Amino acid sequence: MGLFRKVLASGIAAKVIQEASKPENQAKIKKAIADFQAKRGGQSGRARGTGNY
Repeated sequence: MGLFRKVLASGIAAKVIQEASKPENQAKIKKAIADFQAKRGGQSGRARGTGNY
């Protein structure tokens, strides 16, 4: 089963990369990232409480 799972995961990863390389999908990805960042208030992905003192 482990070999089958690895083959399946590899196939899915290849399909995701193939789809992400299309220009129309790149625009959708950029819009989704911008919407997500706007929803979060433009915060960076860093953890809180690690500020500079």
